Amino acid sequence: MSTAVVRLTIVESKLFVRDPMGVVMGVAFPAVLLLLLGFAIPGFRDVADDLDGLRPIDIYVPIVLAMAICTTSVSVLPTYMATYRERGVLRRLAATPVGPVKLLGAQLLVNGVATLVAVVLAVAVGAAAFGVDLPRQVLGFLAALVLGTAAMFAVGLLIAAVAPRAKTATGIGMLVYFPMLFFAGVWTPGPVMPDGLRRVSDFTPLGAASQAMQDAWTGTFPSALHLVVMVGYVLAAGALAARLFRWE
Repeated sequence: MSTAVVRLTIVESKLFVRDPMGVVMGVAFPAVLLLLLGFAIPGFRDVADDLDGLRPIDIYVPIVLAMAICTTSVSVLPTYMATYRERGVLRRLAATPVGPVKLLGAQLLVNGVATLVAVVLAVAVGAAAFGVDLPRQVLGFLAALVLGTAAMFAVGLLIAAVAPRAKTATGIGMLVYFPMLFFAGVWTPGPVMPDGLRRVSDFTPLGAASQAMQDAWTGTFPSALHLVVMVGYVLAAGALAARLFRWE
């Protein structure tokens, strides 16, 4: 990693930490939501027959992790990049040896680390507060987490590529954010989701990631379908973002 990227990453990290909304929503909120679900909703810590002997809190940990991925990828990242474009930061960097590509790399690093911290925090809260087991299929879980994060970051970069201003990026991000959470099972978890909706969910990047992480959590390696869907979004959305991205 070049010195310029390291310095930019340090600066971007400081700016991220100074943004209370970004820290709360991108890092802390998934763990806080898990605590609220576990302690505030009756029966959430009780074994349910329609969940194959699992508790609702057990299946919600992977869903909350999907939420963490979604928040940084389509809410935080596109808004930051559109803000820099709107203020002319990207245009000015293009005339310097640093270049705007290194800023993009720093942003991806900062948001990637924020996502990782949110994931670790949520898993720790689930294990400490509710006795949720760690993923039984570790390699499958890591594959789902990495591919799901990459797929959603590719979608976030696509939003950043077409949004000329910060408000536009935020608006588009929200239009993507809530449907993604729906198909990830935030309101209707995968095991109880109707078959038709679940089939649609299988072909969305966050739905595939959520299902893959749930499978790995219970000891089953993620299905080839979910892995292929996530890789497809990485390639397709990433290629479109690269083609459409403008520094001005």
